[in-house]
Amino acid sequence: MIKLTKFNSEKKIKGEFILNAEIIETIEETPDTVITLTNGKKIIVEESMEDVVRQVIKYKRAWFK
Repeated sequence: MIKLTKFNSEKKIKGEFILNAEIIETIEETPDTVITLTNGKKIIVEESMEDVVRQVIKYKRAWFK
């Protein structure tokens, strides 16, 4: 599980949430960071693509120790 900040550009609403890193399919910068989940849902977050990848790597390392 990783902690991210959701961003809704239409309403300027921000909020932290926890995402199961196992259901991430792709991460893109368009220039916003868009995470596509295995179910096809897309989430826009404030963190950069590199930050999300770092968090996923940290999560996976902790999980497989």
